[in-house]
Amino acid sequence: MSGGNASKNKARSSKRQEGWEEAGGEFYQELYPGGEQELFENLQRADAAKLATLLPSKQARNTTTVKRVRSQNERRQSTFARTTQSRDIHLSMLPDLSENLSNEERSWEEIMQIKAMPLPMGQKREIKARLQNATKLRLQGLEQLQWRQRKVWHRFKKRFAEILAKLELWQSPMRVIEGKFGTGVVSYFLFLRWLFFLNIALSLFIILFLILPNSLIQDVCDDCGENSTLCCFDNITSNNVVLDLIQGTGWMELSMLFYGVYSEKIYVYNLPNLWETDMYYNMPLAYILIPISWALLSLVAIVKTGAKGFKEKLVENEGQFYLYCNLVFGGWDFCVHNGKSAKIKHKALYNEIKGCLQEERYKEEKQSRTREGTILLHLRRIIINFSVIIILIISGFIIYKTFTFSTETLYRNTEENETLSEIYENSLNQVESILLEFLPYITIVVLNLFVPEIFGYLINYENYKPRHIILITLLRTVLLRLASLAVLLSQIYMQISGLVESDIRSDCWETYVGQQFYKLLLTDFAVQFIMTFLINLPRAFIGRHSNSRCLRSIGTQSFYLPKHVLDIVYIQTIIWMGTFFCPFLPIIGTIFYFLLFYIKKFNCLINCTPSPILYKASKSKSLFMSVLFLGFVISIVPVAYSIAELTPSSNCGPFKGYNTVWDFVIITFNMFPPIIREIVFLIGTSTFAVPAFAISLLLLYYYWAVATANRHMVSVLRNQLVLEGHDKQFLLNRLSAFIRQHQKRCERRNRASFADDDSSIRQGSK
Repeated sequence: MSGGNASKNKARSSKRQEGWEEAGGEFYQELYPGGEQELFENLQRADAAKLATLLPSKQARNTTTVKRVRSQNERRQSTFARTTQSRDIHLSMLPDLSENLSNEERSWEEIMQIKAMPLPMGQKREIKARLQNATKLRLQGLEQLQWRQRKVWHRFKKRFAEILAKLELWQSPMRVIEGKFGTGVVSYFLFLRWLFFLNIALSLFIILFLILPNSLIQDVCDDCGENSTLCCFDNITSNNVVLDLIQGTGWMELSMLFYGVYSEKIYVYNLPNLWETDMYYNMPLAYILIPISWALLSLVAIVKTGAKGFKEKLVENEGQFYLYCNLVFGGWDFCVHNGKSAKIKHKALYNEIKGCLQEERYKEEKQSRTREGTILLHLRRIIINFSVIIILIISGFIIYKTFTFSTETLYRNTEENETLSEIYENSLNQVESILLEFLPYITIVVLNLFVPEIFGYLINYENYKPRHIILITLLRTVLLRLASLAVLLSQIYMQISGLVESDIRSDCWETYVGQQFYKLLLTDFAVQFIMTFLINLPRAFIGRHSNSRCLRSIGTQSFYLPKHVLDIVYIQTIIWMGTFFCPFLPIIGTIFYFLLFYIKKFNCLINCTPSPILYKASKSKSLFMSVLFLGFVISIVPVAYSIAELTPSSNCGPFKGYNTVWDFVIITFNMFPPIIREIVFLIGTSTFAVPAFAISLLLLYYYWAVATANRHMVSVLRNQLVLEGHDKQFLLNRLSAFIRQHQKRCERRNRASFADDDSSIRQGSK
């Protein structure tokens, strides 16, 4: 009899072990029928040790122990078995959270008692702080001092973070945008604000080390001598201030806006009250070091922010296991204090859940897709990609023809009238010349506005995921922007090469290049303003107040995220590319970004409706930084080429008289102390490079091993948390079974007592 019970218990325990081994699932609904009697007996005997052995986590540990013993005899059979064994060993070595928790349980009970007290929140916090500060009673001397310092520093960081959050720029508009359009759109505005602060940092570099020294120590243009800092340009004859402001010509060429005004001299000055010896300020060296400084600053900022975005993306991808649980139960902000903010937060959570459900719907559609449907889909994508390539080629050809036509017409008019002043004498000729000068830039901006709309229309037929939609559209739009910039730069380079080869360097070609970037930036901002207030606003008004289906479809606009992202990335690329030739561009870009935030905010909240494609914030942030990094690399290439290969102008700028700017860098480097030169040369030799490479490989392997171990431990801890949740479910199931059985016994006793009473009554009546 006992042997039969033992076999039954073994079979029952094996079933439980098999059920609780699968710890990777999210929901377990096994009720383990037949265990109520054993549980009831253990509860009656108050045998806690016997009851603890029935917990699923105990069952899993026992299972892993058995597996570990068996695997010692079979460790050479399979590599996969060894991996499974190691994971099970880590799982069995975890501390049992149901044992040795007297101190934690007592602290938890005390905190719960504080929570249940009928006291104001301030007094509860004081009591809780007093309870948590009881740790210092067990510390003495230096340990207690260090503990107090950590507490003070932690409190200071917390308060400082709260103050910064209250002083955050554009916080209130972003909450409204997040509530109506989701976290993906608000990440775009956060990206715009990040670029605004980046340009403030770049502007501070340029103001402190270029503009202020050049304005405080400035030469006077007495004559057009060979060594004059301020060059007397032949074409500066216009007296129209507005035209000069728009075109960057005339008086603006003699301002600190462009390259040609900065001196090639090394200034000597002294501060008698602070320092007795003479001090030197090398303007050419400052002019070459400042671009290197802001390039390194931009690179570090992009990499740091991009790494943070990728980290959030990885955490979000790993959190798919409990994504909806976090959104539903942990997504609400309990600091919301009014009804308006509550509605905004409610809409934001709704949009976030809606975006997650869209991805799930796409996965279901992909799984239910037939082979014929898959073939047709790939064929459709090939045709659309071929059409995109044709559109890009046509756009580049249009830009090339407009630039060629504009340049040839302006050159012909200049030859006919000999000077620009004769062109500007007639108002008609004046308007014509302005249109011809801005025609290539207007063409580029118009193509950048309308071609992405065509890309957005075409991608609707390719049936990609929401995250792939924004990635592919950004890639195509980036190719369009880069093609337009490449055609423009090639035409400018051809003009510059012609001037250098013919030895016609009376004009400052660096200033001319800076003027082109200046006009391109002004044109882009002007078109953004015109499109928002003069075209999109009437469209939105017609779409909302018209009964015609056709007019309503024309007036309805969605905030198409890839297009707007490329707008600001394009502006930043122009700033990086043109700052060497026009140092004022970061300052102009800072002003433009500040105004552009309100323009985009108006366009988003007034002109546009929520897009049917919802984007996630973490994925959008990492993607934005990737596109910005691509723009940074592309903008650095032409600047580096001009520094290394092109000959500077002979009558303007800090590098006149040198064959290239890089020659000045080499000559300046040769003037350094010998020890510095030896150190730099040593870094470039194999004696330093090979050990440095080996150490880098070792460090890389070390961090890779640590990251792998951390990932494994995270998975083990996640399984442990699942098992602890199973323990709770197990105990609840057993408790409910015990209650049901206890109720049945009570009902039997009541029936028996009623039967005894009835029998006694009947016997008494007889």
